[in-house]
Amino acid sequence: MNPRRKQRLAIVAAVGLLVVSAAGLMLYALTDSIDLFYTPSEIIEGKDGQRPQIGQRLRIGGMVVPGTVNRDSQTLAVSFDLVDTGPKVTVRYSGILPDLFREGQGIVATGVLVDDSTIQAQEVLAKHDEEYMPPELAEKMKGIKHVKPANGSE
Repeated sequence: MNPRRKQRLAIVAAVGLLVVSAAGLMLYALTDSIDLFYTPSEIIEGKDGQRPQIGQRLRIGGMVVPGTVNRDSQTLAVSFDLVDTGPKVTVRYSGILPDLFREGQGIVATGVLVDDSTIQAQEVLAKHDEEYMPPELAEKMKGIKHVKPANGSE
């Protein structure tokens, strides 16, 4: 091989190594920012054989169980249970809930897993359209009816 080809090959190899290293570092840096989506059943029973770790950031989606919304009269703290088709998970949140938040309504919360069945949420989003659900959740919930609050309020 002539010297010019060796030089080109070395440059191409160095650039390739830099690109692979940069991609690896970006993926490593993003691991703390990735929020995986879980349903209450997947948190309790596991998702693909693995349960989320305590302290892990995650998103959880489900229906607010009627009668479980507990508000602290002194602060903005609230706790409520979420359910999909199986076990319940408790969500604790401190802040102003969205206007569309109601018992029996679907919500998505972003937070940290505190223990096996409790999430400390930093953000709670109420779905603006009750009819929409992620395809995986809709498949699991076929045929299940959710009871709406009797008086239509929170």
